[in-house]
Amino acid sequence: MQKRVVVTGMGVLCPVGATLKEAWKNIISGQCGITKLDSPDYSSLPCRVAAFVKENGNNFQLSDHFTKSQLKSMAPATGYALIAAHEALTDAQLLNLTDEAKLNTGVAVGMGMVDLNDVCSTYEALKKGYHHVSPFFVPRILPNLAGGQISIKYGFRGPNHSVSTACATGAHAIGDSYRFIKDGCADIMVCGGTEACISPLSIAAFSRLRALSTSFNDQPLKASRPFDKKRDGFVMGEGSAILILEELEHALKRNGKIYAEVLGYGLSGDASHLTAPNPDGTGAFLAMDRAVKCAKLDPSNITYVNAHATSTPLGDAIEIKAIRKLFDNKVDKVAVSSTKGAHGHLLGGAGNLEAAFAVKAIEEGILPPTVNLEESEDLEINFVPLKSQPWDAKRRIALKNAFGFGGTNTSLCFGEFVR
Repeated sequence: MQKRVVVTGMGVLCPVGATLKEAWKNIISGQCGITKLDSPDYSSLPCRVAAFVKENGNNFQLSDHFTKSQLKSMAPATGYALIAAHEALTDAQLLNLTDEAKLNTGVAVGMGMVDLNDVCSTYEALKKGYHHVSPFFVPRILPNLAGGQISIKYGFRGPNHSVSTACATGAHAIGDSYRFIKDGCADIMVCGGTEACISPLSIAAFSRLRALSTSFNDQPLKASRPFDKKRDGFVMGEGSAILILEELEHALKRNGKIYAEVLGYGLSGDASHLTAPNPDGTGAFLAMDRAVKCAKLDPSNITYVNAHATSTPLGDAIEIKAIRKLFDNKVDKVAVSSTKGAHGHLLGGAGNLEAAFAVKAIEEGILPPTVNLEESEDLEINFVPLKSQPWDAKRRIALKNAFGFGGTNTSLCFGEFVR
């Protein structure tokens, strides 16, 4: 029989909460974690809003969780991933694995961008002299070091994999991990993405691309508006989310908690443009269609799509077009929402964070709302505006979309676990 893969643990550290419980509570209640960028370093930039990691409403401090020595050797994104991984492993009750079990436990964690503050500060240090460059600079900026640090900390000797596919990173890491388990390469995978690249340079660079919101600098809570007519760009966020994927029989033998089942995984390339999606939505459609076919389902079985929808005028419209094509314009029985209105766009940490929320939606039967959706440009689709809704379905099955620069697309299919 073909191996089945389930989600048995999750950990979250993001702009709406420092734990899965806190973040999910704030998501379904419609809270928003976006704030002003008040530092003088941002005063001359077109975009002056962002979403930093929060804990009980306050900015998260890595120094409360790591020693000064530890922080020297890791980028903030790595620290975020380590914290989220610990919560996920604790949630799955997998902190005390045997040495034999660790041989078949892997890690797949990626990031979309390195910490540009590290690059800038190290370049300034080099101007003072060679010996001012930190010996930890290279390990801090390598995208695979978050996964590497997790593997080292817990002794996991299964697949050690890192993905860097821009804003599709976290979802690709989950999908690849799903395949590792199905192919018998691992029994357990610790997977997801992480990001911590909010800086004057990154804000300036994305502003030059005209990708960021600039119309709501004095109303940060209103800045990220997926599917809304007034949307004008995304809001940069940071954080991490880690999922524990496990082979079904392995999870059942140890009586592990099962949140949901991973049913399918689809990938595609736009082959169109450096930053813009294909205007006809073909790339997004192919990723979703392939995920549904991988799951051996019909689109009519899907009743919720957790959209990539970053709040850009072009991207959201193209994703709507792709969703309509997938469901053959019969969109009256499917709900679509994007949680980016609450936490901004975590870039490489987006797909995995939103996958965690999609899994929680399946577990609890609650559809997370699209915050700030005041006037939709498509009145036929239920975008779950402003407030969460109950999710009534014979079997709750969802797609989670994630798309990245370069035209890289992926879609994950999660479903309510049925024995």
